[in-house]
This record gives sequence, C-alpha cells and structure tokens, in this order.
Amino acid sequence: MEQISTLLRRTMPFQMVTPGLLSAIARFSKWQLFARGDVIYQVGDQPDDIFVISAGKVQHTLPPSDGTSRPLEKTMLSGDVFGWAAVLDNQSGRLAETVCTERTEVLRIDGKKLLDLFAGTPDTGDVVMSRFATMITKEFNASSTVAAKVHHYPHHHPSSGPGAGATAPTMPTGLTLTMFRASQWLKSPKPYLMLLGFTIFLGLWYLTVEVWKLPRFRDMPGLTVVVKEMFSKDPTYGLSLYTPEYYEHIWVSVRRVAIAFVLATVLGVPLGLFLGWSRNFREYIFPLFETLRPIPILAWVPLAILMFSGSETPVIFLTFLASFFATGLNTMLGVESIDESYSRAALCLGASKWQVFKEVVIPGAMPFIFTGLQISVGVAWFSLVAGEMVSGQFGLGYVINTSYTMVRYPTIVIGMITLGAVGYTTSAFVRLIGDYMMQWRVRELALGGR
Repeated sequence: MEQISTLLRRTMPFQMVTPGLLSAIARFSKWQLFARGDVIYQVGDQPDDIFVISAGKVQHTLPPSDGTSRPLEKTMLSGDVFGWAAVLDNQSGRLAETVCTERTEVLRIDGKKLLDLFAGTPDTGDVVMSRFATMITKEFNASSTVAAKVHHYPHHHPSSGPGAGATAPTMPTGLTLTMFRASQWLKSPKPYLMLLGFTIFLGLWYLTVEVWKLPRFRDMPGLTVVVKEMFSKDPTYGLSLYTPEYYEHIWVSVRRVAIAFVLATVLGVPLGLFLGWSRNFREYIFPLFETLRPIPILAWVPLAILMFSGSETPVIFLTFLASFFATGLNTMLGVESIDESYSRAALCLGASKWQVFKEVVIPGAMPFIFTGLQISVGVAWFSLVAGEMVSGQFGLGYVINTSYTMVRYPTIVIGMITLGAVGYTTSAFVRLIGDYMMQWRVRELALGGR
C-alpha cells in the first residue's frame, strides 16, 4: 500500500492528492508485469484502466487524427502515466497503442472507481483531471479537443436563469492552485510536525534553563520569564506586546528593510539580467562584483558612517548591500540556466535581440529571480540588525544591542523572536508576490508536476 502511494506521489496527476485518497486509490489498484514486446493495449480496446510505470519502458503511439501527419510517439519511463482515455467522457475505445520495449512493471488503476472516488471530493478531482488535461496536451502532444473531453466534476452553486445547472469546466488559476496547495498542506501532517518541532524546542529551552539549570544556560532568561515579560501590560524592562515602543521599533526596522529591499531589487535584477545576458558586460563587471560580494557587512560600517550623514542612511546602505549582491547573483544564475536553444529558436523565427531578452530571458529567469528575492529579504534582516547595532537609534537590532548593554536579557529574546516572526512574514509575502506574478509557473508546478 505504501509502495503504491509513493509511486503515485511521483506522478504528474496525483502529486497533490492527500495521503488518505492515495490509500483509497491503492485499494483498487494492482501490479502487473509485462515482458518485452508485450502489447498492453491497442487502438479501439476498452478504456477501463489507467497505468503508471513502476519500472521498465513503454512506447506510446498515438495515430494522427487527420490521417496524413505522422503518428505521435512517446517513450515512457518510470513514473509516467498513460491510459488516460479512461478519464475521457464518452470515450468507447483506446486512442493509442502501447508496447513494452523492455520488461516492465506497471500499476493498473481502475478508471471507473477512480472517477467515482473523486466524485466525493470534487475540488481535488477537478485538479487531478486538470492535470490529466495538461499532461495530454503537453507530454503526449494530443490535440486540445481530446483534452477537453477529460471528465469534470460539477459544483452546485445557487443560480438562476437558463442552464443554471450547467457548470463550465475551467482551468484553475494560479491563485486557486496556491490556495488549494495551502489547504492540502493544512490537511497533511506537515503543520503538525512543525508544531511538534516548536514544542520540542520550547520544551528543551524550559528544561535546560529552568529545570536542569545547566551551567552554560544558567544566565539565560527562561521561557516563563520571557513569556511573562512579552505579554505583560506593565513589563519589568519596559518592552512588551502592550507597549507602543515595541511596535515603533518594528515599524522602523520594517521601513528600513523595505527601502533597502526595493533598492536592491531595482538595481540588482537589471544588473543580474545583463550579467547573464551579455558576455562582454559580465567580463567587465563580474570580477568587481565577486570581489566586493564576500566583504562582511560589518567591514562596511566605518565607510558607511563616513559616506552618509545621519543615523538612518548608513543603516539602509548596509542593509541594501547584502540584499543587492544576493539579488544580482541569483538573477545572473537564472539567465545562465536558460537553455540556449530557446533563444536560438526565437532568433530563427525572426525575433530581435530585444524581443528575445524580453520574451525569453526575463520570463525564463523569473523563478531564480524570486528565489533570489526570498534570500535577499532574509539577508536584508541579517544586515539590518548589524547596522542598527552599530549606528541605529531605533529598530529591533538597536533593542537587542541596548538590552545586552543594560542587562535586560528577556528583552533580547523578545527582540529575537520578533525578528524571526517579521522576517518569516516578509519572506512569505515575497513568495506570494512571486506566485501571483508567475501564475504560469504555479500551473507548471501544480498541473505539470515539474
């Protein structure tokens, strides 16, 4: 049973299916072995089952629909799914022929029982069927007419007027898929394992400091002291969730990070694009870029204070530096990761260099860019704390440094917890923006299984 669930999680249509549904699918699935040269099914056979390759190789041949073009052939390996005619509406026969080119083990899934199972969970069913439709057109190069016959599950919503009971099948949007993935995450064991991890950490903190009082942890503030101080309306050391100063420090830090992050994005992304796109530009700029990048932020502090007046600008500059290098480097790597055949194909089709840059390079680098931006915003928080400790007068880094010099140890931990929470939130925010701007990428990950 577990072996079947593991195999299904590797496949394109079933990656987002919950463990419970995968176990249910396993109950009406069976293993089957074929020798080299065996025909699994031919055109016109009854489309009863869906097949998933566990091991081996299968040649899939889809005859041309117009009778004039060449057959559509695909060699399928472990993890590939075929036999999708079983999920097409009003389909009485197989559309392709499949032949084993070596000894092959497949998982055979009853198509009717699969459709009946997803009828009880139409949201999941529609996502799985949408994946089948995407697989049919993208991996098997079948026509969109065939993909349009994939089964869809009706959703009953109160409406009026002619045809009120009909629901037009629609492809899920990037936001819909993101929300669906979030709901599936909440139904999975992951959030509970995460809570268990936090519980273990807090438990160890409590035991080592307050119960066992180990020598190295003797002077650290205990869990109960920090919690009481953090939620106290009249905090002993003057900072808690109920004091206005707490939110003032958060706002100052968030503002500094936002300014630095925007500057790093505006300057780092174009620089990275040109570093990856132009060889001559890279030869001039990249050695200097790589020379400056490893220099620690603290080493820039004296120059930052000399170059910029006041206490605000040096902190923003220090925060900007680390974020800028992370953004630029990841963007450059994103451009370099693009297969050159895409650019050549666009040029052969008559595209100008600017069109190739705009339509091929920038979209192709976007996943790396947003990965870099997530790293960038995290690095910005690291740099911010260093800058605020040295020259800031407000902010979470300033709180931590001042609390240490004034022996307010619980406030140090409050500042650290707040930094972690705010930093996690900003990274999640960047990730959501990336999903929104790259809905095609969300579809590829959710529908394409890649």
